[in-house]
Amino acid sequence: MVLDVSERLGFDIKATEVALMARKATALREVGLTVAQYAALLTLRDNPGITGAGLARSCLVTPQAAAAVLKALEAKGLVQRESDDWNRTARPGRLTPEGARILRSADARASRIEQQVHDALTPKQRASLRQLLETCRAALADD
Repeated sequence: MVLDVSERLGFDIKATEVALMARKATALREVGLTVAQYAALLTLRDNPGITGAGLARSCLVTPQAAAAVLKALEAKGLVQRESDDWNRTARPGRLTPEGARILRSADARASRIEQQVHDALTPKQRASLRQLLETCRAALADD
């Protein structure tokens, strides 16, 4: 059986993600970051020393995309990457003081957008939405 287009949820999920990311992109542009760079800085703040592969997994991107983001952040002086004599391919990353400063500013902007979504829903609706989205992810993992 083929679902009628009006019954498909994919468009609604994607349209919501696009709207959220567009708002964040606009807000983050004011501090010179992309959404991907912001996500990487958040991850590095919470996981100092994480490798590029770990960053990719955490940010839900490919290792190649994570490497490009890290390279850009390093060029901006927001991240420093260390060499490891035992594993020359792993270069753990950490925020620089400037990276931490930019992240605080970026996070304040992004948090205001998340707050709008948060405030639009009741606590029960937020819990229900999280549960429904988890059910969707689980259904897709079954394939």
